[in-house]
Amino acid sequence: MKTQLMTLAKLALRITNDAFDQQIFMLIDAALLDLGIAGVVVPEDYSPIVTQAVITYVRMNFGAPDEYELLKRSYDEQKAQLATATGFTRWTPEEV
Repeated sequence: MKTQLMTLAKLALRITNDAFDQQIFMLIDAALLDLGIAGVVVPEDYSPIVTQAVITYVRMNFGAPDEYELLKRSYDEQKAQLATATGFTRWTPEEV
């Protein structure tokens, strides 16, 4: 499934060659780890909302985007929503 994320990330970055694949894969892994640290359980099929958060993270951290602050706010909001959404967290009512 990471290959699908790679394809979507490259599309979002408007990259058509393989020159940056390693860097993009590293950013995808970092995004998934960051979501995990926030308590988000990433489903095997990478639901559309998780996919969008990962792509936003990749766009935010790839190169030096002009809209870094906007992307950062967007990613933080997506992560916060996922971290509190039923079905995307590993928290149980007893832990809260």
